[in-house]
Amino acid sequence: MTGTLMEGFLPFEHEPYFNFGQEEIAAKQREAYRTVRGKFLGKAFPLYIGGQRVEGGETFAVRNPADTREVAWHFPKATPEQLEQAISAAKQAFGEWRFSDPMQRATIFKRAAELLRARRMELNAVMGLENAKNWAEADGEVAECVDHFEVFAREALKWAQGKPVYPMPDEHVTTVYEPVGVVAVISPWNFPAAIPLGMALGAIAAGNTVVWKPASETPLSSLLLVELLFEAGLPRNVIQFLTGPDDVLGDPLVDHKDIRMIAFTGSKEIGCRIMERAAKVQPGQRWLKRVMAEMGGKDPTVVCADADLDDAARGIVQAAFGYSGQKCSACSRVIAEESVYDELLEKVATLAGEIKVGLPEENAALGPVIHEGSAKRIMEYVERGKGTARLVLGGERAQNGDREGGYVQPTIFADVDPRDPLFQEEIFGPVLSFTKARDWRHAIELANDSEYGLTAAFYSRDPMKINEARRLIHVGNLYVNRKCTGALSGTHAFGGYGMSGTNAKVGGPDYLFWFLQTKTVAQKY
Repeated sequence: MTGTLMEGFLPFEHEPYFNFGQEEIAAKQREAYRTVRGKFLGKAFPLYIGGQRVEGGETFAVRNPADTREVAWHFPKATPEQLEQAISAAKQAFGEWRFSDPMQRATIFKRAAELLRARRMELNAVMGLENAKNWAEADGEVAECVDHFEVFAREALKWAQGKPVYPMPDEHVTTVYEPVGVVAVISPWNFPAAIPLGMALGAIAAGNTVVWKPASETPLSSLLLVELLFEAGLPRNVIQFLTGPDDVLGDPLVDHKDIRMIAFTGSKEIGCRIMERAAKVQPGQRWLKRVMAEMGGKDPTVVCADADLDDAARGIVQAAFGYSGQKCSACSRVIAEESVYDELLEKVATLAGEIKVGLPEENAALGPVIHEGSAKRIMEYVERGKGTARLVLGGERAQNGDREGGYVQPTIFADVDPRDPLFQEEIFGPVLSFTKARDWRHAIELANDSEYGLTAAFYSRDPMKINEARRLIHVGNLYVNRKCTGALSGTHAFGGYGMSGTNAKVGGPDYLFWFLQTKTVAQKY
């Protein structure tokens, strides 16, 4: 990017991850857990409405998924009146923030990146206690938040420059981009920092204001980022932060006449509901609402006969069982050519069998799923799968001492029929299916046999096969000879096809366009 707006910006570099194999680094992360427990455990946290902390009222408990007997902290249950106040405050703040200097926005984001770099281990620990990510998984997400700040600082300036048009001899014509209004940001529990931050920064960088509604399982991971933005200089009325039940912050937020756009990440069921409800024009509403939705995946890994099977096996295990498979990008289907099917299955099962279940706080490779309800739903798939496919590994609940949590063994099914729910439905847990393909072209057909289209991995040494995979595999993010998880902001623009969502690509060069509307101005000489 060129131009005076970008002067003073160093070339972008991704935030490096901590090396927890170094004892000095590991000791600091353990100390961060102790500090977070001492600082936050049992505390009640506020809402933010109109730039003010709002405390008191009825609250709900946030529990540690690794041992649900432990209450981590408490958050308020927002009332319908507080929702109305928050939307009104966001609407009022938009009148000023929409005209803020893009350099001001970029400077705030750059300052926030510096503040977050100094507090990464603290946020790692908060996240581990809220959603049971181990150190590496949490650190990868918090590092992505640093990248988001850096990327969106640059994107705010880029989009402020407008786009050139073909000239007229007697007119001065410009194409510029303007913000749309109040954006509702509705986020999930599995990436409670990076996902809502990406959506919120997209909105704010474009000059919109935000009503930020985090998942009830993981509100503190979001709140700390909101407060960090305030500390970095963001006017405190630009973000309204609300927590509470879906009967107050679900349909009423989506339906409200003053909400201009909904940015959502979550399940297909809720995403479709939002799309449907947002399409209805409410009394007093003066626009068609825009919806940006990311709704999950059923992500395949295709392994050709000529692939490096050891490399493929490592990538599959990392993508399938990292964070207990609770990623929309997680590998849940392996489709392998029949000549290497058995060998690959054995390699994957051996690696997965070495995964140890334990406490995320102690950096165990596999922790619990988010809650008991999720564990029961996952086990229903597993029990049905025992009657339709060949169980190779796992298939039972896991134990972690006397701790109460949704612990599930890494589970692998082989010889899964493409019509089986194991092959077609998003399970969102540590369950992996293997399906045999006649050849590599048949494997691509099977990979595309899904209503989802988020991520996929393709392993082959053959340039011709790779070229065909690049053209034919129907996903938003295709990874060749690497795992299908681990998108980096600014490099791997992330978002999918089909029932995976609207294909808005967070961290990509076009993402801010979702939060803008286009104006052409022609002035005659």
